[in-house]
Parts: sequence; structure tokens; C-alpha cells
Amino acid sequence: MTVDEQAPEAAQADAPADAATRDEPAFVDVHTLPGGAHAAVEAVLMVADAPIGADRIAASLNLTQDETDDILHELADEYAGHLGSRPRGFELRRTVDGWRIYSSAAHADPVGRFVLDGQSAKLSQAALETLAVIAYRQPVTRGQVSAVRGVNVDGVVRTLLTRGLIAEIGQDPSSGAVLFGTTGYFLERMDFSSLDELPPLAPHLPDLDMLEGLDGLDS
Repeated sequence: MTVDEQAPEAAQADAPADAATRDEPAFVDVHTLPGGAHAAVEAVLMVADAPIGADRIAASLNLTQDETDDILHELADEYAGHLGSRPRGFELRRTVDGWRIYSSAAHADPVGRFVLDGQSAKLSQAALETLAVIAYRQPVTRGQVSAVRGVNVDGVVRTLLTRGLIAEIGQDPSSGAVLFGTTGYFLERMDFSSLDELPPLAPHLPDLDMLEGLDGLDS
């Protein structure tokens, strides 16, 4: 076989590697984009639907951890007006789960009015009452919640699950019924860092020992 005859085979052998290289996304240095790395971090924060860790931001933008931490703190100070600019209507907060942009606490009243006036899918009174029972008595079964409220709560429990305010967190060892509890999203919406910040209402609810044997309402 001649050299010329071998060439097509060699080209075919090299083709997969070349194709794989072409399929890889081109690396973009975020420092060269408009606004630099600070703007790139802001862009990521704007599309995050939950708090995001600095390490994840650093990895997605190919920045160092130290540089990302510095940028996040600088942005937080800038939004708060600590760097000479006007305070913004939003702020960058660091939570247990990471960083996220929120509306400014100073504007809670007008934002609250806007949300309440324009919200078309507010929780019903039944859903709010069910959520309160779960929050104060978790982990709790659907049957126990029904016993406290005196009505079937299947529909409202499904609504709360869909909204991400509660979640299935296990099974009752004696009855096998599903246990429910609140989620991190519930704490975020309530602006709580832990369930210890709930108002002292629990003593006014029946003890779960009084509700044993009522899990048949779950079916």
C-alpha cells in the first residue's frame, strides 16, 4: 500500500478527535466581556432560582474562589450603597445555602403591596391553616393534619407540595403513613433562618400523641 493510499485512512482515524474538539464550547474569558467578571457574576445571580454557592459560580465562570468571594462582597457593598453609589432596590445576601439577589428589606412594604395586589394564585385560607399545622407539628402525617383541622386535607396538601412549601420527609414507623415537613423554600419565603423563629403558637395545637390511630385518613 502506498503513502497516498494510507492517507485517507489516517484522515478518518483523526476525524473523531477533530469532531470532538469542534463540539467543545469555546472558552470565553469573562474578564473580556462588557462589565468584566463582576457583570458575569451578576448575570449568573440573575438567573439563579435558589441561593447558589460561591464555589459553583467560580467553577461556571472559570474564576478562582478568592476572586469570586471578593466580587460577591463588592457587589453586596455596592448594592447597599457602601461604595459611594446610591442604595439599590435589591440586595445581595449570603444565606446558609449560598448567595442570591433579593428585593431590599427597606422596601418590604411597597413590594409586599405589589405582590398582594397583583398575585392571582394566593394560598387559600385552608392551605394557610394546613401549612401552619405542618410547620408547627412536623413531622406529621396527612391524617394527623386532617384531625387537627377537622376536614380532609388531601387537596391542600397537594397544593403545598406543588408550591414547594412542604415535602415528604419519611414514613411513620408504626403506621407507614407518609410524614410531611416544611422545606427550605418555606423558610426562605418566611424570611426565617430556622424553624426556631416561628412565633410561639405550637402549645395551642393538640399533641401528636392525642392523634394516634388517625392515619387512616391518609388513604
